[in-house]
Amino acid sequence: MKIAVPVIDESLKMAGNAGHTPYFAIFNLSGGMFKSFTLEGLRANPKVADTEDHPHNHDEHHTCDHDADDLDHIRAHDTMADAIEDCDYLVVKMACKNTAKSMNNVGVKLQKYNGNEALAPKILTELITQFK
Repeated sequence: MKIAVPVIDESLKMAGNAGHTPYFAIFNLSGGMFKSFTLEGLRANPKVADTEDHPHNHDEHHTCDHDADDLDHIRAHDTMADAIEDCDYLVVKMACKNTAKSMNNVGVKLQKYNGNEALAPKILTELITQFK
């Protein structure tokens, strides 16, 4: 099973907003009774890859101010989903409805994280029973 976590960089600090993260850390979950995670690698988020000095603070709340029929914005979310479509889950602190819809379209389930941990491996350990 593969699980994506939005992260700021190689430090694996989780980004607060999945739609505006620069990277996704891809983890493999393996094992039966004793499950473990291994980091497969980082993938760039194509939704933000072309923006210079990305202006969002990845830990702050961001509300999409796009119209519901803004096709360019919807396509941007679709490219993000395409980048992790081989994953089973995307762990999120927050995600807009366009992120949720795009992930649903490629079969990636959202797993909400409400805790205080900052590092992806520790977050996954907290959520381990949620992945089925």
